[in-house]
Amino acid sequence: MFPKAGTCLDVAHHVSRPSRPTAAVIKSPPGAAQRAATRLGCPRARGKGKTVADEQELAESQRRHWQDTYAAHPGMYGEEPSEPAVHAVAAFRTAGAQDVLELGAGHGRDALFFAREGFTVQATDFSPVGLEQLRDVARSQGVDERVTTAVHDVREPLALPDASVDAVFAHMLLCMALSTKEIHALVAEVRRVLRPGGVFVYTVRHTGDAHYGAGTAHGDDIFEHGGFAVHFFGRGLVDALADGWALNEVHAFEEGELPRRLWRVTQTLPR
Repeated sequence: MFPKAGTCLDVAHHVSRPSRPTAAVIKSPPGAAQRAATRLGCPRARGKGKTVADEQELAESQRRHWQDTYAAHPGMYGEEPSEPAVHAVAAFRTAGAQDVLELGAGHGRDALFFAREGFTVQATDFSPVGLEQLRDVARSQGVDERVTTAVHDVREPLALPDASVDAVFAHMLLCMALSTKEIHALVAEVRRVLRPGGVFVYTVRHTGDAHYGAGTAHGDDIFEHGGFAVHFFGRGLVDALADGWALNEVHAFEEGELPRRLWRVTQTLPR
């Protein structure tokens, strides 16, 4: 993918802290009224003056930025798995999963962890540079037979059959520069490729994050800061994406020096 691809940035250092009160999560900067529909989980119009061409330009600029970042900083997130990936392994095992699809795998620290834990992994990202690094490390760790890669932009349908994987993982991918409409379409694709009883674990930065409302506004709760564009989630969007699923958990955690504020969401497809 998408960059989680380590994605909404600096996931190398995770510091878990107690969840903040709901009020802290939903507090919004000036202009919050314009984003009310998004926080309720409803697709909204593009920001004032935004066009399809603007969205495509943003998507392409983000692709280039991630390509350049991975090329300049190989293995930028290190080899240790993220905390959400460790949680996902336990959730996947409880569900009896064997085949895992990771969206936004980046250079592969979590995909390779899944492979070392015995899962068969399909890793996707929109960065060929990141995936090349993933394959190199997979060979050096002796897990290349359990890992396949594919360059894929999550704005496009997944090239997988219906009900073909047991579990899906996406660490800070859904909070990339994706519109609310694109996020709903992506989750619909995840639902399509999951087998009944399959588990989807994803993480996103939310509207309680210090960078929410800062930097360049692109509309639809997307703000660009330091070259990285992030779609900040309201709780209503999380709930909307879980419609028709069993929502097992929405876990608040923090990481990095801001700290960045995120939700780890676990939901299961009914059998």
